[in-house]
Amino acid sequence: MNIVNKYVLLSCFLSITFTHAEGQQIVASHDNDVLMTGEPIFAHAKYFTGMAEFEGEMIPTFTYADFYVYPKLVFKSPKQAKKYYRIANNIKKVYPIACEIKVTLDKTIAHLDSLPTKKEKDAYMKIAEKELKKQYTPRLKKLTFSQGKLLIKLIDRQCNQTSYELIKTYMGGFKAGFYNAFASLFGASLKKEYDPDCDDRLTERCILLIESGQM
Repeated sequence: MNIVNKYVLLSCFLSITFTHAEGQQIVASHDNDVLMTGEPIFAHAKYFTGMAEFEGEMIPTFTYADFYVYPKLVFKSPKQAKKYYRIANNIKKVYPIACEIKVTLDKTIAHLDSLPTKKEKDAYMKIAEKELKKQYTPRLKKLTFSQGKLLIKLIDRQCNQTSYELIKTYMGGFKAGFYNAFASLFGASLKKEYDPDCDDRLTERCILLIESGQM
């Protein structure tokens, strides 16, 4: 079976599934998570914590990372379910990039702080800016508009600073203003903050489940 036929069959299957669910409630489940977003991209982490005595024998002990238990989401319509899983799919694509940016930023700041003069810091930032563009531009070009807007928020979540604040601090206010004005032409804002308690509560739920290897 060629790839085109596979996509046609999958589209028909999903169409039938959601058509059958019209007028019914759809409950989020592990099977639906896998069907709509694929297998987990992270494993559930565990850490070796040493040896302990148990019934006269020494056995290895482990600590497991947090495991999250949420009430199951109940969607009122297929459209609502698809919206949630679209968010989850987008997070799986852009969250690893946000994590990488956080690591890169920490390394950049650590090296910047080690330089004694402003001249050396400015020279280093010019080199760092070129390297960042070279590293991330090809990947960012592949993101959809929705994924790009999500990445802006996830950078704020990971770095505790908006993209605008980061650019202003390390590249200057002019560049920050220019990039933000450019983003505004497409309805985006580099000043957008992450709000896990209200606007981004479903996004935060997805992130925690993805981080723990549960989605």
